[in-house]
This record gives sequence, C-alpha cells and structure tokens, in this order.
Amino acid sequence: MKTLADHVGVSRQLVSLVLRDLPGASDDTRKKVLAAAKEIGYYPDASARALRGRRTFRLGVLFTMHQPFEVDLVEALFESAQKLGFSLILGPLTKDRSSATVVAELLGQRIEGLFVLAAEGGGGFASGLPGSIPVTMVGGPRSTEARDDLRVDDAAGTRMLVEHLIELGHTRIAYVNGGNGPGSTVRGRAYEKAMNAAGLGDRIDVVEGDYSEEGGSAAAIELLHRAHLPTAIMGANDRSAMGIMGTLVRHGLRVPEDMSVVGFDDSTLSRLPYVQLTTVGFTPRDLTDRAVAAMVTRLETPDAAWLEHKEIPHVVVRTSSGVPRTEGAPLPTPKFFHLPVP
Repeated sequence: MKTLADHVGVSRQLVSLVLRDLPGASDDTRKKVLAAAKEIGYYPDASARALRGRRTFRLGVLFTMHQPFEVDLVEALFESAQKLGFSLILGPLTKDRSSATVVAELLGQRIEGLFVLAAEGGGGFASGLPGSIPVTMVGGPRSTEARDDLRVDDAAGTRMLVEHLIELGHTRIAYVNGGNGPGSTVRGRAYEKAMNAAGLGDRIDVVEGDYSEEGGSAAAIELLHRAHLPTAIMGANDRSAMGIMGTLVRHGLRVPEDMSVVGFDDSTLSRLPYVQLTTVGFTPRDLTDRAVAAMVTRLETPDAAWLEHKEIPHVVVRTSSGVPRTEGAPLPTPKFFHLPVP
C-alpha cells in the first residue's frame, strides 16, 4: 500500500479505503489507485484480510468433477455469489478424498456456509455435514442436516419427457434408471406414473443403470439382446443417454430413425453438434441465484423458515428424438462387439 500511495501521490490510508472498497475516496482517486495497482501487479491478499476481519465472505462448495450437471452449477454459483459480495472455495470429492476430508479442508478456509451438490460415492443422501455453519443442498443429494434444499423438479421433468415421446407417437418407451444416484427414485416413479396416466401401464419397462455412460451402455446392450425392442429409450441423465446413444449407433442402429433417445439435465454434453440430445433443461443461474440468496438469508437470520424450492424445468427438443419406426419395420441386426480383456 505504501508503494501504491507513493506512486499515486496520496496517503496510505486513502489507498486502504480504495482497496477495501470503502467510502471516503473520490472517483478520480479510486480510478488512479486501481489503475496503479493493476500496473504494478498488486492484488489484495484475501487470506490476510480474512484473518483480520470477523467475516470472510467465503462459501464452500462440495461437488464432484464427473457430472457435467454439477460443473454447470458451480460455474453459475461463482456468478451468483460474486453478485452478492461472496467468493467460493471449491471442495471436490474424489475416490481418494472423502466427504469428511473435504469438509475439514473447507472449514479450515473459514467458510461461512456450505453448498452441497454431491454426496460421497455419488449417492442420493449426504451425511456428516457440519453443524457449525449453514448448509444448503443444491440440485443433488438430500440431507436431514441441511435447512435449505433447492433442486430441479425431477418428477415434472421426467413426466414432460414421457409426454414428449408419446406426442411423437411412441408407446414402447424403456427407462434406464439412475441406480442409487440423487433423484433416481423420484425420476423412476415419475416415469411409471406418466406411463400409467397415458394408459401404457402394461408397457412399463425399467432397466437397471446409473448416472454414467457405462451404465447407459450396459443397459442398451441388455435391451439389444431382446427379441422385441422399444422405439424410445429414456436415460436417467445425459451421461446415461450418451452411453445409450453411442452403443446403439456402434451396434448399427440409427438415432432417431430406429430408436429415439432422451436424457435429463441439458448439460454441455447434450448440446455437442454430433450429439444433439433431447433432454430436460433449466437455467442454472436461476437456481444458483436462489441458492445464494437463501444462504445469505440463513447467515443473517439463522432461525428463518426452512426453504424447499423445486425449479420448474422444460423439455429441450433436439434431433435425438423423432417419430417411432413403422410397426413391424425390419431393424438392422445388432452387431455385437467384444472388447479384448486388458
């Protein structure tokens, strides 16, 4: 600060006010100080500032780097948090970094609150969360240890997909579930309910899977071994749908001419030009804006009413879904490939 003060020709105290974004300096002085700071490569030490103050304005994020859905939410959280004067400290879960380890590291950074986007092992329920700071669940697992829970309406999104496929003319719709992943049970029940509501209860077809390309691929191979194939397959999420689609194409089927495929999340994967996956979408910033606002409310008023919010999604129609193939039309014989054992 002394170097900046000497460079601009103002007092050290005035430089301090500008760098802390406090009132007391003219606009002209503020511009000169900030320009000089940029010129000499000076950046405020956030850690030192946090040690000096009672508040850090830091929020932790517990997530994984495997689900594009979570990565999209983290990106949106950065913008939402910055808008309200907070910064994020990221805590990625990995196979070698347990939830307890990551939470301990985040608490060591003096975070004021924690956003939970994922649970250990990709499960649908998170436990062992800190009780000393507010915890907000965002888009992923559930927990009895958090007061606020914000997520996409899984049931509504699944119902919309079933209705979209039925409107195209499909009546044989298989569903590859998400195993024990977040929202999997809700999405599976919503599929069955929507099929029953359309008078297709006798055609409910659930195949075990998970929220990965591998899970979707394995389910697709199981379906391909059947004598009678569905005309559409719903993946529990976009990664599952990607595995389904890739496997169908590799085995000689066309998407959507021979089989329609749809997903859930509208992640960056679904928008790739060579994928163009029909899926369920939402606006991440709308959800994260609400989540950060809820966190700020919780910090300011710890006893505020609990918030449970479900973001209404929408169907994003792309080229992976189309009218069903003609009843009785011949299909290419699936070409099964056997990969060598490593």
